Amino acid sequence: MSLQLEKSKAVRPQLRLRDAGANCACDTEIGGRKAVGVDPELKLANRKRLRRIEGQVRGLQRMLEDDRYCADIIVQVASVQEALRGVARNLMRNHLKHCAAKALSSGNQKQSEEMYDELLETIYAHLR
Repeated sequence: MSLQLEKSKAVRPQLRLRDAGANCACDTEIGGRKAVGVDPELKLANRKRLRRIEGQVRGLQRMLEDDRYCADIIVQVASVQEALRGVARNLMRNHLKHCAAKALSSGNQKQSEEMYDELLETIYAHLR
Protein backbone atom coordinates (compact mmCIF):
# COMPACT_ATOMS: atom_id res chain seq x y z
CA MET A 1 0.00 0.00 0.00
CA SER A 2 1.28 3.38 -0.79
CA LEU A 3 0.12 6.91 -0.40
CA GLN A 4 -0.74 9.11 -3.30
CA LEU A 5 -1.32 12.81 -3.37
CA GLU A 6 -4.70 13.89 -4.60
CA LYS A 7 -5.44 17.41 -5.63
CA SER A 8 -8.57 18.81 -4.11
CA LYS A 9 -10.26 22.15 -3.69
CA ALA A 10 -8.18 22.61 -0.55
CA VAL A 11 -4.91 24.53 -0.76
CA ARG A 12 -2.76 21.59 0.26
CA PRO A 13 -2.95 18.13 -1.34
CA GLN A 14 -4.58 15.37 0.66
CA LEU A 15 -3.00 12.01 1.37
CA ARG A 16 -5.22 9.11 0.40
CA LEU A 17 -4.58 5.41 0.80
CA ARG A 18 -4.80 3.73 -2.59
CA ASP A 19 -5.77 0.33 -1.23
CA ALA A 20 -8.12 0.19 1.73
CA GLY A 21 -7.07 -3.39 2.49
CA ALA A 22 -3.90 -2.68 4.48
CA ASN A 23 -2.80 -5.61 6.56
CA CYS A 24 -2.64 -4.07 10.00
CA ALA A 25 -1.53 -7.29 11.70
CA CYS A 26 -5.02 -7.79 13.04
CA ASP A 27 -7.08 -10.82 12.11
CA THR A 28 -8.38 -10.57 8.59
CA GLU A 29 -11.72 -12.17 7.96
CA ILE A 30 -13.83 -12.43 4.87
CA GLY A 31 -15.50 -9.07 4.51
CA GLY A 32 -13.00 -7.03 6.51
CA ARG A 33 -10.47 -6.73 9.27
CA LYS A 34 -11.11 -7.40 12.93
CA ALA A 35 -9.25 -6.02 15.91
CA VAL A 36 -7.48 -8.47 18.19
CA GLY A 37 -5.96 -7.91 21.57
CA VAL A 38 -8.49 -5.29 22.62
CA ASP A 39 -8.54 -4.99 26.39
CA PRO A 40 -12.11 -5.79 27.52
CA GLU A 41 -12.00 -2.92 30.02
CA LEU A 42 -10.96 -0.48 27.27
CA LYS A 43 -13.74 -1.76 25.03
CA LEU A 44 -16.28 -1.34 27.82
CA ALA A 45 -14.99 2.15 28.62
CA ASN A 46 -15.25 3.18 24.96
CA ARG A 47 -18.79 1.79 24.68
CA LYS A 48 -19.82 3.73 27.81
CA ARG A 49 -18.22 6.90 26.45
CA LEU A 50 -19.99 6.52 23.13
CA ARG A 51 -23.35 6.04 24.87
CA ARG A 52 -22.71 9.22 26.86
CA ILE A 53 -21.77 11.05 23.67
CA GLU A 54 -24.95 9.78 22.05
CA GLY A 55 -26.90 11.33 24.93
CA GLN A 56 -24.97 14.58 24.53
CA VAL A 57 -25.88 14.71 20.84
CA ARG A 58 -29.55 14.16 21.66
CA GLY A 59 -29.22 17.02 24.14
CA LEU A 60 -27.79 19.21 21.39
CA GLN A 61 -30.81 18.42 19.23
CA ARG A 62 -33.12 19.45 22.07
CA MET A 63 -31.15 22.65 22.58
CA LEU A 64 -31.63 23.51 18.91
CA GLU A 65 -35.33 22.66 19.03
CA ASP A 66 -35.73 24.83 22.16
CA ASP A 67 -33.95 27.78 20.49
CA ARG A 68 -31.25 27.86 23.16
CA TYR A 69 -28.58 30.54 23.08
CA CYS A 70 -26.06 29.85 20.28
CA ALA A 71 -22.97 30.20 22.48
CA ASP A 72 -24.35 27.59 24.90
CA ILE A 73 -24.88 25.15 22.03
CA ILE A 74 -21.37 25.79 20.71
CA VAL A 75 -19.90 24.98 24.14
CA GLN A 76 -21.77 21.67 24.13
CA VAL A 77 -20.63 20.89 20.57
CA ALA A 78 -17.03 21.41 21.71
CA SER A 79 -17.67 19.04 24.61
CA VAL A 80 -18.91 16.33 22.24
CA GLN A 81 -15.92 16.84 19.96
CA GLU A 82 -13.50 16.44 22.87
CA ALA A 83 -15.30 13.32 24.06
CA LEU A 84 -14.98 11.81 20.58
CA ARG A 85 -11.29 12.72 20.52
CA GLY A 86 -10.93 10.79 23.78
CA VAL A 87 -12.41 7.67 22.18
CA ALA A 88 -10.11 8.12 19.19
CA ARG A 89 -7.07 8.44 21.48
CA ASN A 90 -8.00 5.18 23.22
CA LEU A 91 -8.42 3.43 19.87
CA MET A 92 -5.14 4.83 18.54
CA ARG A 93 -3.28 3.71 21.65
CA ASN A 94 -4.69 0.20 21.28
CA HIS A 95 -3.88 0.14 17.55
CA LEU A 96 -0.30 1.21 18.20
CA LYS A 97 0.12 -1.24 21.07
CA HIS A 98 -1.18 -4.27 19.19
CA CYS A 99 -1.63 -4.00 15.42
CA ALA A 100 1.11 -1.51 14.62
CA ALA A 101 3.67 -3.05 16.99
CA LYS A 102 3.08 -6.48 15.48
CA ALA A 103 3.35 -5.22 11.90
CA LEU A 104 6.43 -3.09 12.54
CA SER A 105 8.30 -5.84 14.38
CA SER A 106 7.31 -8.59 11.93
CA GLY A 107 10.44 -8.25 9.81
CA ASN A 108 8.20 -8.05 6.75
CA GLN A 109 9.24 -4.89 4.88
CA LYS A 110 5.99 -4.65 2.88
CA GLN A 111 3.84 -5.06 5.98
CA SER A 112 5.90 -2.45 7.85
CA GLU A 113 5.63 0.06 5.01
CA GLU A 114 1.88 -0.50 4.78
CA MET A 115 1.57 0.12 8.52
CA TYR A 116 3.62 3.33 8.32
CA ASP A 117 1.32 4.53 5.53
CA GLU A 118 -1.79 3.56 7.48
CA LEU A 119 -0.56 5.33 10.62
CA LEU A 120 0.32 8.45 8.66
CA GLU A 121 -3.12 8.58 7.07
CA THR A 122 -4.86 7.90 10.39
CA ILE A 123 -2.93 10.63 12.19
CA TYR A 124 -3.41 13.05 9.30
CA ALA A 125 -7.17 12.44 9.30
CA HIS A 126 -7.33 12.83 13.09
CA LEU A 127 -5.58 16.22 12.99
CA ARG A 128 -8.10 17.82 10.62
